[in-house]
Amino acid sequence: MPASQAAAGYGARFGIKGSGSTYDYVAEVTSLTPPGWTRDTIDVTHLESPDKTKEYIGSLIDAGEATITINYKPAASDVLLTAFTAEKDDFRVLFPSGTVALDFTGIVTAYEIGDLVADDKMSATFTVKATGKPKFSTVTP
Repeated sequence: MPASQAAAGYGARFGIKGSGSTYDYVAEVTSLTPPGWTRDTIDVTHLESPDKTKEYIGSLIDAGEATITINYKPAASDVLLTAFTAEKDDFRVLFPSGTVALDFTGIVTAYEIGDLVADDKMSATFTVKATGKPKFSTVTP
């Protein structure tokens, strides 16, 4: 059996497209969940379906949501809040290798600042609903 090629997530980054083709990467991301893929199904069972078993066909694909959690630092100018107020934006998940990215267009659906408590760090969670098909690409570091 060959040796594992698994890798840790350390070094992954989450970017919001700025001007041109560059991405502004969000600081102090503590966790990052890229969008995933699910597919709806359509029930096409009929009165003579074989073996009295339901039949389905594949339907539309849903690219899901991306979620990031950050160490929150209040600022008068907040790139995440700016993205939240936009109609939609382009986003990038840059994988730890720095050479593979998942690019997608999305609509920010949530930006929540966590509990403010005396004995823990401040955090915030940012959620983006992908719209359209996310695309993997090779990037130059």
